[in-house]
Amino acid sequence: MYMRHFVILAILFGLIGTPVMADVKYLTGDPDLSASVAGRNEFSPGEDVILKVNIENRGLIDMKFVRSGIVERDDLPSTAKLVKAGLGAGDSPLVIRSDPQMAGDIPGGKTASVSFSVKVPADAMAGDYILPLTVHYVYLKTAEQYGQDAISYTYRDVDKTLDLPVRIRPKAMLEAGSVKTEHLNAGTEGYLVLTVTNRGSEDARDAVLRIARNGNSPVIPTDSSLYVGDFSAGSSREVRFKVSVSRDAGEGEYPLDLSCRYTDRDGDVVTSDVLTIGVPVGGKIQFSVVSPPPEVRAGGKAVIEVEYQNTGSAPARHAQARISAVDPFTSNDDSAYLGDLAPGEKAIARYEVNVDAGATIKEYGLDSEIRYRDALDNSAISDTMKVRVRVVEGGSPLLLVAVILVLLACAGGAGYYILKRRT
Repeated sequence: MYMRHFVILAILFGLIGTPVMADVKYLTGDPDLSASVAGRNEFSPGEDVILKVNIENRGLIDMKFVRSGIVERDDLPSTAKLVKAGLGAGDSPLVIRSDPQMAGDIPGGKTASVSFSVKVPADAMAGDYILPLTVHYVYLKTAEQYGQDAISYTYRDVDKTLDLPVRIRPKAMLEAGSVKTEHLNAGTEGYLVLTVTNRGSEDARDAVLRIARNGNSPVIPTDSSLYVGDFSAGSSREVRFKVSVSRDAGEGEYPLDLSCRYTDRDGDVVTSDVLTIGVPVGGKIQFSVVSPPPEVRAGGKAVIEVEYQNTGSAPARHAQARISAVDPFTSNDDSAYLGDLAPGEKAIARYEVNVDAGATIKEYGLDSEIRYRDALDNSAISDTMKVRVRVVEGGSPLLLVAVILVLLACAGGAGYYILKRRT
């Protein structure tokens, strides 16, 4: 206290005794910067964050002299000028995506804000972390007046690191180990069997695993949720969901969304980030006609044989074929039972058809389809196939009568000859 009074008295005597010497208007008041996160500083794994940081200048003017003849200074010694701030990750798992930001001049008692783009990795471990905020600025160290109209400024550069505390919340995170399917083909229902691991840092209580359709994916959940109870961090569960696949899907792998709804340590019900998995789907059950076109005579009746083959990648159970007879064909027997057909297996169906006498001589295509049951006993119908049938010319009626009469005469003559020999 006494030393401070001594300094003030010495400066006053200097000012009185040397009016043209340098005068210092502000004696004390350097910048004093501190930083804090604006808003919440608690984040979850997998989150993208715009981190807003407030930089406050707590520097104040402690003392100044007011005397006529002192030229007004352009800057105050408590002002942090040209402030530039850069955010680092420190020992945290955060990814800083922004370059250093300019905050401009910050007078004493004022605050400026800068923002940084930050990514919290999905596998970030929960905990408290310190992010280093490096600030660079200049400030007016001294201002000396010479005479009545000349001032000499002296500035000083300062580099300073400020601490920003942040917290990463614990969270359950899903990871799919094995992904297997049972009887899952295009156009059918089947089962999806998953091994799911909680690789997060939160013990999930009353956990419910859920699957959902991903966009326009052909894989559609039939059973969309499954209760697994307490799902602690690091543990795994094998779960089984029933799903269906649309008919127009080809053989391949399709996306499906998986998530977990659970109660966290604070008693809040939350949902994990969505995990998209690939579901392998087999080709649809399909058939083809592999027999050559049978021939039938115009105006006649015939039993045609049609051979079908299962050209799909899954078995068809209780298959039953059907043919659609259209003009000039008619049929009272248009269906046939084929039985169980494994992939690649063939079966023959027999249909009785009548052909109109005025039918054009050519090859016709009759629609045919097969109704069957899949591995889960769901009824399904195949795509429509074409059964080719060739109509040929029928025999002349008079010629047919003549042939019959000749045969009858031959039979009668043979009978008469045998009878005469016996007598």
